[in-house]
Amino acid sequence: MKAVLQRVSYAACRVDGEITGECKNGLLVLLGVGKEDTEEDARLLAEKICKCRIFCDDNDKMNFSVCDIDGEMLVISNFTLLANYAHGNRPDYMNAKKPDEANKLYEYFCELVSQKVKRIGRGVFGAEMHIETQLMGPVTIVMDSEVLKMPKSQRK
Repeated sequence: MKAVLQRVSYAACRVDGEITGECKNGLLVLLGVGKEDTEEDARLLAEKICKCRIFCDDNDKMNFSVCDIDGEMLVISNFTLLANYAHGNRPDYMNAKKPDEANKLYEYFCELVSQKVKRIGRGVFGAEMHIETQLMGPVTIVMDSEVLKMPKSQRK
């Protein structure tokens, strides 16, 4: 499972012109579910994202997590994070989980996060979404659950 975290002062998802989810002062998370991903991957990423200290303290040091600042989160499903771009110029998405199964893990991830974050907005799985965002920093971090499954001594 792959996630792209962006620290935002505001983010919103629109489908057919209507806001389906939004957040203020928190994280925009793009979430890609791979064909081998399980609930363990969702748990590992949800925990790491909620604890990731990328919000500044009074000394402008990144010392706080989204939970520490009582922040919000907008989670958007994004199968294109699993793109294979190694051959040719047209990426393939064969590494992405089938939509029904991916949606279950996306919902599970959102459920886990909602237990820790005061407010969570969502996109619409499989829809053509338009994302508005106001980045803070910018701070953008890419996470992969496969890295989190490795023994700490092997992580780079």
